[in-house]
Amino acid sequence: MERNVNGTTIKIVRGDITRYETDAIVNAANSSLLGGGGVDGAIHRAGGPEILEACRRIRDRQGGCDTGDAVVTTAGRLPAQFVVHTVGPVYRGGQHGESEQLKSCYIRSIEEAKKAGAKRIAFPNISTGIYGYPREEAAKIAWDAVTVWIHEQAPNSIETFMEEIAFVCYDEENERLYQTLMKQAEA
Repeated sequence: MERNVNGTTIKIVRGDITRYETDAIVNAANSSLLGGGGVDGAIHRAGGPEILEACRRIRDRQGGCDTGDAVVTTAGRLPAQFVVHTVGPVYRGGQHGESEQLKSCYIRSIEEAKKAGAKRIAFPNISTGIYGYPREEAAKIAWDAVTVWIHEQAPNSIETFMEEIAFVCYDEENERLYQTLMKQAEA
């Protein structure tokens, strides 16, 4: 399913993000950047040791990545040029700034991908696994963050324009949540 918003194609795809062909794949990383479970582990395994080495260099330089921030590395063997590592919030009931941190993950990932030269980016469902963010709320935050970002950009400006933003959903539940958000936006 896809929709054009101000010249940017937003896609909702069900599949494995490590196989999605794009310029930048977003990794739901942990602050150490050294790999973990879920999406993070899958990206590190599929991308190979080049990603871990690049993460180690970033970690040596700046000590990791803060929640809500993003850094870029090579994509190794992934079908992309870059991996954007972003650290989502651990959900603690929603009263500790989690929504703003999650929104920042999406915006900072797009900003860092753009700086690296990407025109297309693919997102997983950040913070909805072991970090416990309620899926429906997380999808709404992600959708709103991306669509607001698109509307705030000058669509014909080469410096800010993003050709494609994809939400790559590993399971049917997340895919349905994003499809519902897209249909509501079209109404």
